[in-house]
Amino acid sequence: MTGTTTATLGGLLAALLVLYANLRPWWAGNREMKLLVPFGKGLAGALAAAACPGGVFAWARQRTGAVANTAGETAGRSATGTTQTEAVSNGQMAGLLATGALVAVLMVFAVVLAWKAAGKKDRRRIVGGAFVGTVASLTAGVAGALDWLPGAFNGVGDAVKALAEGANLL
Repeated sequence: MTGTTTATLGGLLAALLVLYANLRPWWAGNREMKLLVPFGKGLAGALAAAACPGGVFAWARQRTGAVANTAGETAGRSATGTTQTEAVSNGQMAGLLATGALVAVLMVFAVVLAWKAAGKKDRRRIVGGAFVGTVASLTAGVAGALDWLPGAFNGVGDAVKALAEGANLL
């Protein structure tokens, strides 16, 4: 697997630029919360995928981190003449079980369906939210703050499994 599990200052710069590009029109406008929904969908999907320790979601997380690092380091070096290659403390959420993975996959699937149904502007905002969430989840601060997420997914997945078993669906 080619990628990174560590964000650099350049990667954070790229994520912050995308975050600013998405929040600025909302802040400068009439600040309606519905304008942030597409960005939030992408962010939620990225954080659900970040809870997964392996598979395609982990591969995508690593590749996105590598792209963010390269793009941010290039932008920072071009703009300032200094390098942004210093690594930031990395983190990974842990504790996802099979039932929680079911919930994570369903959440990412829902975001993909929302992306397919969205218009051009909202698609870009969903992708921006996914990019920011993926890069932010590489940091120890965000991964640590969201360390409860795999447990919550496991709990919801266990409840779904119990309901399915109670209804004789399994």
